[in-house]
Amino acid sequence: MSIVGTKLKPFQATAYLQGKFVDVSDADVLGKWGVFFFYPADFTFVCPTELEDLADSYEELKGLGVEVYSVSTDTHFSHKAWHDSSPAIGKINYYMLGDQNHTISNNFGILREGVGLADRGTFVVDPDGVIQLVEITPEGVGRNAAELVRKIKAAKYWRENPGQVCPAKWEEGAETLAPSIDLVGKI
Repeated sequence: MSIVGTKLKPFQATAYLQGKFVDVSDADVLGKWGVFFFYPADFTFVCPTELEDLADSYEELKGLGVEVYSVSTDTHFSHKAWHDSSPAIGKINYYMLGDQNHTISNNFGILREGVGLADRGTFVVDPDGVIQLVEITPEGVGRNAAELVRKIKAAKYWRENPGQVCPAKWEEGAETLAPSIDLVGKI
């Protein structure tokens, strides 16, 4: 069963954010676009490259009205220790949610059964709390923040422009399509 089109489930967690521990819940996500960026564990190998890449795109995402929530099954204390000790992770200004009780990972169906770690997955939630985009990769394959930004721009455009869809490789400002019987078989 696909999770796309389903509503964000209730959660409460503590996050590390810019030198502080803060409480975050599903209610805090509503009203804006949100990215839930799951990764297996702190102090690992591919994860810091992805989180740093996302940190480099964070200001652009904020400018689009998007908040980022990185999530692993580590504690918020571990997130702080990693943030304080790693130059790559030290760049992060977005939420680093601790999910040691596995509620958030289970809500998104991303927890590896019997392992206690989240898979490498990205979920984009719209302002109504509906999951619009999903990307899951194997542990050894890192994600690309630039492609995530492109997909979010397309999802926002599609939401704001009923009757229009974004074709493959669509970039902001490019032509879109208006699905109709006249297009059937012509593309």
